[in-house]
Amino acid sequence: MVGEARRILVTGATGGIGTAICRQLAGSGYSLVLAARDEAKLKALSDDVTGNGHMWLRLDMTSDQSIRQFAEELAAKHIALDGAVLMPPQAHSTNDPMPSSEAWRALFQNCFIGPLEVLKVVAIDRMSSDPINGRRAKIVIISGISSAQVLGHYATSNVLRCAWIGEAKTLAFALGARGIHVNTLSLGGTLSPWYREGIEKRAEAAGITFEERLAEETSNIPLGKYGEPAEVAVAVEGLLSPFSDHMTGLNIMHDGGFTRSY
Repeated sequence: MVGEARRILVTGATGGIGTAICRQLAGSGYSLVLAARDEAKLKALSDDVTGNGHMWLRLDMTSDQSIRQFAEELAAKHIALDGAVLMPPQAHSTNDPMPSSEAWRALFQNCFIGPLEVLKVVAIDRMSSDPINGRRAKIVIISGISSAQVLGHYATSNVLRCAWIGEAKTLAFALGARGIHVNTLSLGGTLSPWYREGIEKRAEAAGITFEERLAEETSNIPLGKYGEPAEVAVAVEGLLSPFSDHMTGLNIMHDGGFTRSY
């Protein structure tokens, strides 16, 4: 990169996909604000991705108090952002399409309302954009392919993912004049550590090898494979770069061709 490093907030930074994104962006010269719940993991990640003035702040998107404190720290440190990667907490898989009202309230608070409040703090207060002079800010929301088609065992996630797609499209219209782009990257199966563990458990239960189970699960994917966190990271970097200067409000599938909808 040429000139001053662009500063990007990455939430969920210490997860398997978040870590890959941070390493990719740091390697390309971005300055990062790392955010996650576990301070020890944040410090370790910050030490790992040295350079360009990276910093970390604790953030629990399921806690209103944590979100307020996060916003106050950003303001106190006079942090201006050129972009953000938002990874909302995921709903657990379930076959129940009509959970209790209490369950829905908790799901929307933790997986949508809380993360949206973080996005308000970032997009409204801290984004540094000046479209007249060619300075644009990019927001990438990490979603899932149930945003585009219904998936079995993801009854509540189907709803929450669609809520994010609607919100991203709405924000794209609301923030476009300010030079703030909002796109979603919807992931299919991605071989993060926890996803690999799930495959290993299913393979063991079926009495077959990890490779055999993986081949079975990816047989209906045109590319014949699951994604890798490093591949997600490259796609995220593209959406933060000039590549997306005329793109906003899009929901981009990162699923090896699995999604059948047009």
